[in-house]
Amino acid sequence: MTENIKRKNGNMNKQIKLLVVFFLLLGLGFKCFSANAEQEGANKSNAKDFFQKGMAAHSAKEYVEAVKWFRLAAKHGDVNAQYNLGYMYKNGQGVTKDCQEAFKWIKLAAKQGNAISQNILGIMYEAGCGVKHDYWEAGKWYRLAAAQDLADAQYNLGRMYGKGLGVKEDFQEAVKWYRLAAEHGNAKAQYNLGVMYRDGQGIKRDYNAAVKWFRLAAAQELADAQYNLAVIYRRGLGVKQDYQEALKWYRLAAEQNDVSAQFDLGVMHYKGHGVKQDYQEALKWYRLAAEQ
Repeated sequence: MTENIKRKNGNMNKQIKLLVVFFLLLGLGFKCFSANAEQEGANKSNAKDFFQKGMAAHSAKEYVEAVKWFRLAAKHGDVNAQYNLGYMYKNGQGVTKDCQEAFKWIKLAAKQGNAISQNILGIMYEAGCGVKHDYWEAGKWYRLAAAQDLADAQYNLGRMYGKGLGVKEDFQEAVKWYRLAAEHGNAKAQYNLGVMYRDGQGIKRDYNAAVKWFRLAAAQELADAQYNLAVIYRRGLGVKQDYQEALKWYRLAAEQNDVSAQFDLGVMHYKGHGVKQDYQEALKWYRLAAEQ
């Protein structure tokens, strides 16, 4: 009987010791968690401070100093600093231009979900800058950024589908992404959507819609759109033929060194379409086009 009581007491003592050890470890765990949380908070605070110093230096065009602060912030996980550092390596600001180093930092930011970084990473894969050329991988990153409503990425994804780069050529899918980007004001997407309407690719041919999108892109000084708008008015494609309107858009594109616009503007002056016939002016624009 006495022996049984001793055994029970011994078991109880072991259980108490285990409980004490458990609570000690639990307390230590809480302390570690608290310390880690405090450290993480300090890191974020430091990263924000470093990033702001980097921005101030960059604004002052002190690029070497900006790189220093962006690097410190980037190493603490600041997504904007990672992108900015990558951008500076890509463009050789404050550092020697280095596509591989640019790719490294931009990819870190892209993996954190930064849409601009995802789009730039797609461009780097497409161009083979700092990484092996890969259309499929480019499309993957464009899609991630496009899903976040980034107009540039939506345009790039539309272009991939329009040209069959890394994906099966699909004009309807191209129109879908061009439209999303165009509605966000992306000039290149507006122009390409106009081309799709003009040529009836992936959508029913509609010259009025083409004019609408060309005009929006042309208003943003996109030379290709200005030139195509001039052609439509010159030929009267879906609109009333209007040489003066054509001349206006040819001139705007020609002044941006668009070679086709310079040549056609020469033709307009040579033939006196929308303007008084002027061989000297025609020769001027022919010469400018020829020099290109």
